[in-house]
Amino acid sequence: MPLLMHHKVKKRAVRSGASVMVVCCMALYGFAATNAVDPEEASLSMVGPWVPDQGNGTYKNPVLYADYSDPDLVGAGSDYYMTSSSFNCTPGLPVLHSNDLVNWRIIGHVFDQQTPADVYNVPIPANGVWAPSIRFHNNMFYVTYGDPDYGVYLAKAANPQGPWTLNLIKSTKGWIDVCPFWDDNGDGYIVHAYASSRVGIKSILTIRRLSSDASQISDSIMVIDGNTIAPDLLLTIEGPKLYKRNGYYYILAPAGGVTAGWQMALRSRSITGPWEYKKVMEQGATAINGPHQGGWVETPDGKESWFLHFQDNGAYGRVVHLEPMTWVNDWPVIGSDPNGDGVGNPVSTRQKPAVGASYSVQTPQTSDAFNSDTLGLQWQWYANSQPGWMSLTENRGSLRLYSVSLPSATPDYKSVPNLLLQKFCADSFTATVKAVFHPKIIGERSGIIVVGGTYSLLAVVKKADGLYITNSAAESTSDVKLQDSTVYLRLSVIAPSAACKFGYSPDGRNFTTVGSSYTASKVKWIGAKFGLFASKPNGSAAGGYADFAWINVNNGRNTVVSHDAPNESAIKGGSPVAIKSSFPGTIRIDVTLHERARVCIELYNARGEKVEKLETQIRDKGVFSTLFYKGRRSAGIYISKVTIGNRLYSNYCEFF
Repeated sequence: MPLLMHHKVKKRAVRSGASVMVVCCMALYGFAATNAVDPEEASLSMVGPWVPDQGNGTYKNPVLYADYSDPDLVGAGSDYYMTSSSFNCTPGLPVLHSNDLVNWRIIGHVFDQQTPADVYNVPIPANGVWAPSIRFHNNMFYVTYGDPDYGVYLAKAANPQGPWTLNLIKSTKGWIDVCPFWDDNGDGYIVHAYASSRVGIKSILTIRRLSSDASQISDSIMVIDGNTIAPDLLLTIEGPKLYKRNGYYYILAPAGGVTAGWQMALRSRSITGPWEYKKVMEQGATAINGPHQGGWVETPDGKESWFLHFQDNGAYGRVVHLEPMTWVNDWPVIGSDPNGDGVGNPVSTRQKPAVGASYSVQTPQTSDAFNSDTLGLQWQWYANSQPGWMSLTENRGSLRLYSVSLPSATPDYKSVPNLLLQKFCADSFTATVKAVFHPKIIGERSGIIVVGGTYSLLAVVKKADGLYITNSAAESTSDVKLQDSTVYLRLSVIAPSAACKFGYSPDGRNFTTVGSSYTASKVKWIGAKFGLFASKPNGSAAGGYADFAWINVNNGRNTVVSHDAPNESAIKGGSPVAIKSSFPGTIRIDVTLHERARVCIELYNARGEKVEKLETQIRDKGVFSTLFYKGRRSAGIYISKVTIGNRLYSNYCEFF
């Protein structure tokens, strides 16, 4: 039976045992409740705002609408692991996991601090980790990358979640896009490209021997010079990945440049050549520009091949697409091939990979309740982190950011290392944060920020006569005075241009827009990021701090958040949803309406059969929730379908 809850009662009104018991009975018998939750206790979105799994056995591209630049992946049994460039941000080299290549989750990072530390203690966008590779060999995972200024690094771990052992195995300049390969007889090799900006070499790939313990790289055994072989097709060839199949060695590598390039395949019967070459994917008539650079894997039974690659998408960065991959005359064809010429085009939707099982919807982490002693894996600092920047234990259940001196007297937040950031995570999304400010000195600022080629922020600043909300990094006469140190800050990012709007609210209900719309931009080839900060004027005395209670990231429209709620770890405080720790057999659906609308809520099982439907109602602007009780239904995945006006929102949920 469904339970409808109207959010109208203060937090403390639902903390007594009597209140909880009443709600429990309602959950069992389907009575309508008038208990409510303050906005600060609204459920955090457990699934990100971009969900590629369409719930009907298909997926849509991109599978990751986020800047996972230069992705590479490897299969190990029924598991897939992916990594990508992290450049100057730390922790670096994210590791993501999936069982079906569509639903991904961040499981760790390869390193916490980037070396040389004195170099990467300050932001240097576009330096650092370039185009890594991940491989599984002899029950060990390997991640390699080239730092264009310092050399080739190799990390290894028995568990992809870590810990990882990272070493510089070749001190050199200009070697990038490094990929290891082990032949059938155990011989090791690496293939790499060159950074023209460092050594003046372009469109050349080199294969070298790798020692058996993967600790040393020897001289080259093969050079593939795209400038002389086929300058039209192999222009700017880079990002190589080395494989072997059916007696052929293959190098899959992008060419033609980032924004308008294509994917090449080279093959040879010998690691030392000669190499044949063929274009195997291009944009064609699709809207997916420059579809290239990524990795190839097979399903566990070896019957299907899939290719994961990026698309340069401006301020959103290099978003990740998944393509079917077939083999014709021992040449790969990536994507669809409508005219049968052997050159594939990107797909927008497709049947999910046949991996032999069904897996629940997952997305990389975005929202955060800050209820752990360690930062969520979605967060990265803009440079190497330092002691004293943050605490998750001083005020448990909140993230405390301490005010850090700006690097210069003239504020420029693009050069601030203590920005705590995450990637743009959808074409449109909203991030809302609840914060309490405790500044000590005039000029302290704390808030939410967008940074890329330029930056914009919304902050609370301390002035002589109190706290003000500001959209400026410098002194401003348009700031608005606050009556309280607790405030809700909101960032809305709007497709297709990544237009950003900021707003604030004293109560989390009604938000006031601050400043004009700002269009985010990438910095060099890195997408914009958003996040939190706390700063004080350059050279000032000891400052204060800001406590961030939570950040909620959703799709920013009339939204539906469907999720399992077996415990209260994802929700702050003692709201009625917290009693679901006593009721694992419930599904809660939160609906936020930004205007009066007709709403219909339905629940389907995994076979697509309707199992529950609520009466269609006209609902006023605001937040309301529905609880479904498991009863005699089987545990497992269900699909909620919420129709708002003439728009349908489908989300996975689960009965335990």
